[in-house]
Amino acid sequence: MKNYDVAAFIWPSYTGREPRAYQFWEKRIGEWQSVLSAESFCDEQILPRKPLWGTVDEADPKVMEFQINEALRHGVNTFIYDWYWYDRRPFLEQCLDEGFLGAENNKKMKFYLMWANHNADYLWDKRQPDVGETIWYGSQPKSEFDRICRRVIDMYFVRDNYYKIDGCPVFMIYDLPNFVRGIGSVAKAREALDEFRELVRSAGFPGLHIQGVIYSENAVNISELDSVRSGSSRDLVKLLGIDSVTHYQYIHFVDFGKSYPDLLKDVAAEWERIHVQYDVPYYPHVSIGWDNTPRFNEVRRPIARDNTPENVKKAFEMAKSFSDNYNEIPLITINSWNEWTEMSYLEPDDVYGYGYLEAVRDVFGAADPFIMNSD
Repeated sequence: MKNYDVAAFIWPSYTGREPRAYQFWEKRIGEWQSVLSAESFCDEQILPRKPLWGTVDEADPKVMEFQINEALRHGVNTFIYDWYWYDRRPFLEQCLDEGFLGAENNKKMKFYLMWANHNADYLWDKRQPDVGETIWYGSQPKSEFDRICRRVIDMYFVRDNYYKIDGCPVFMIYDLPNFVRGIGSVAKAREALDEFRELVRSAGFPGLHIQGVIYSENAVNISELDSVRSGSSRDLVKLLGIDSVTHYQYIHFVDFGKSYPDLLKDVAAEWERIHVQYDVPYYPHVSIGWDNTPRFNEVRRPIARDNTPENVKKAFEMAKSFSDNYNEIPLITINSWNEWTEMSYLEPDDVYGYGYLEAVRDVFGAADPFIMNSD
């Protein structure tokens, strides 16, 4: 069987080791606090759901040693860590630094970073009614971006199991418009990325592979970022010199009001549009589901329907076919390994058991930790 690079996003909040997170989750167990208090408000929901592995500390290297083995056994061979930089310092690094990188078997698995450069508000705190109040800004000035570049090169890119394409470390940016907003203009943002590339080359790599997260095409209006330009995400990707694109969540570009099988028709159409209209590779993305009610005290729609393991398996088959037809590097991204408060995860629960992980394995096969297609 062909080997695929199956990469699942990790939301690194399931630990009590981040002091700045206590303002959101005062019980000091991370966002497990919201998961444990989740309740169902309507017939559309399958809540609460319980993790079969328990509310474990994912910054514990022994916990991650077990999870790495389970991921590989079911075909997931890469973790994409959501990585944050707020108020001149990192946030929620413990799950990566202490958990994953502390696990004795971490070198069997690849990892890379998605800089989650969105603003932080009270979304993570169910006690606060005004979720829109900004706590920390995700947009960063050039001086802070320079610090970010040096940190990720020195701490992560240099590791043998950091995910690379053609020898180039992959660095994903979640919010390209917010990145531009922080730097000041499209032109200055391009210069900053070019400098980042040069720093990576100076560190001994052939280059840097910058991956962008995209949304629906009309989500970006460059005229709001730079007064002399207007356009869409496609234009921004080209102007910034982004090397490839993927998605983070279906909710960003399709209607979750439909049943999951019907939704997949829209997903496939969007993948084809991107393949035709973009000048860079699109790596197909699969989202397990969507329901972020666990973060609130009332029902929040839309809610994924009929996203059973059998139906999600069809999405994996779509991604495999798209990759086979169009991409030299067979990279698939998945939301996610553990987004419990958005009900989009591969980790086993008390409703479907190991069903989602088994769907990955059925389509892509168990992972060989020593064979990757990207390096």
